[in-house]
Amino acid sequence: MRRYTASALAATAALTAVALLPASAAWADDAVLTYGSAAGNAVSVGDVLTASLAGGTKATIATSSNGTSGITCTGSALSATVTDNPAAPGTATESATSQTFSGCTSNVLGVTGVRSITVNGLPYTTTAASGGTVTVNPASGGTIQTTVVLSTLLGSITCVYQAPSLAAVSSNSANSLTFTNQAFTKVSGSLLCAGNGYFSATYAPVVDSSVSGAPAVYTN
Repeated sequence: MRRYTASALAATAALTAVALLPASAAWADDAVLTYGSAAGNAVSVGDVLTASLAGGTKATIATSSNGTSGITCTGSALSATVTDNPAAPGTATESATSQTFSGCTSNVLGVTGVRSITVNGLPYTTTAASGGTVTVNPASGGTIQTTVVLSTLLGSITCVYQAPSLAAVSSNSANSLTFTNQAFTKVSGSLLCAGNGYFSATYAPVVDSSVSGAPAVYTN
């Protein structure tokens, strides 16, 4: 089964995030990233790849792994610029430049609203090997960071979370990129801030926004 590539997170909170789709078992003499189909045209270095949440899904930042308490967002989007697209099999890279969240609510006791979720420290580097490994890394010596501002019964609070890296899984069958329980640790904030955040989201489809018609992007 072939897979396509995506940009990422961030996130998260967010995180922040982009990633590339892994390919199928049979290798062609194509570039790692192609658009339109797995045997399509090579994605050009400098092209911008984008994706929003898959239809009917939400992004979540849970207070525990696989938990139901935390933050839920109805909107989220990723953007990344392709920086290297070698021949397959190989490893393509992207510069993750944006991850946004919207329509966020919280069911945490004492939290009355989610004012903002901001992915800090962009751009991040996304690497995707032809075999399917997708990783989002910060700049050397840095960290992936997300700042969450919440409204509470005691007023507004700011919670800052960090992660050393993020991993995602992409699937061509659904043209999706999925982050599951990616762990963040609180580094600053009120006692009302959860000690940890676990980011999950599915983005689909990932498209090449620099090409007319924004075709889907594949990895070989």
